[in-house]
Amino acid sequence: MPDQRRGFLLGVAAYGLWGLFPLYWPLLEPAGAFEILAHRVLWSCLTMLALIVLVRRTPQLRAIARDRRVRVVLTIAAVVISVNWVTYIWGVNNGRVVETSLGYFINPLVTVLMGVLILHERLRPAQWVAIGIAIAAVVVLTLDYGRLPYVALVLALSFGSYGLCKKTANVGATESLTFETAVIGPFALVYVLWLGATGSSNFGNHGAGHALLFLTTGIITAVPLICFGGAATRVSMVTLGLLQYLTPILQFGLGVFWFHEEMPAGRWIGFVLVWVALVIFTVEAISHRRRQLRLTVEASAV
Repeated sequence: MPDQRRGFLLGVAAYGLWGLFPLYWPLLEPAGAFEILAHRVLWSCLTMLALIVLVRRTPQLRAIARDRRVRVVLTIAAVVISVNWVTYIWGVNNGRVVETSLGYFINPLVTVLMGVLILHERLRPAQWVAIGIAIAAVVVLTLDYGRLPYVALVLALSFGSYGLCKKTANVGATESLTFETAVIGPFALVYVLWLGATGSSNFGNHGAGHALLFLTTGIITAVPLICFGGAATRVSMVTLGLLQYLTPILQFGLGVFWFHEEMPAGRWIGFVLVWVALVIFTVEAISHRRRQLRLTVEASAV
């Protein structure tokens, strides 16, 4: 199998698995979002540590621990990804799967906007148009919901902040996630022990199968990450950028057709505006990249 095709399939697997997460988190009920988050952090930490040893990346993990700047950045990343995880779990388990999909639809646009506000990057005209349409979509959805779509906004902002931290840290995905889960792992452990001590824990109280599902949260976290890492080294950033839309598309489809969440006309209008913004944003990005490649080839030929 050609390397590029393998990378494409790995990318589909990664984003496809992330898109199917709404089917998984409800299986852990009646545990609440914070209990599920704590177990996800704990078992992810153990899984990632085992993976680090298996792939022999312990020197890279030690290098992170020695670098103060990277430690600080990844600690911030650990906090924002925890906010993202608990918000997503809460949204899925409280009948807001469609709204969680909105968060990941608008995430690329929020990330670009953060680049302008924080990194002082300059946007091209079409990118401003896409962001303007996305803002209009949020206004329409706010009117439809009767409130800000805060679940979507928290997901987009937290994941955008997480991406910014990862870009700033500039270290490998496997060892960085290992460090992040190790940072928040002790807090998760204290919370799990406190739940057990107060008789509020759901772990082990609903049969062996339910307990086993808790144990698999680490694997559920690690497998898509491994697939994503394999895809990122084999396919272009354009292909990876297009594949990322597979996750919210699957989430949206599950919310509407599997969980039968309400979709009144105003909500459809808001989502259509978001999709129009993403089409403009994606087409412009692909066109810009092609122009840059053409100019590079022409310059090298001179």
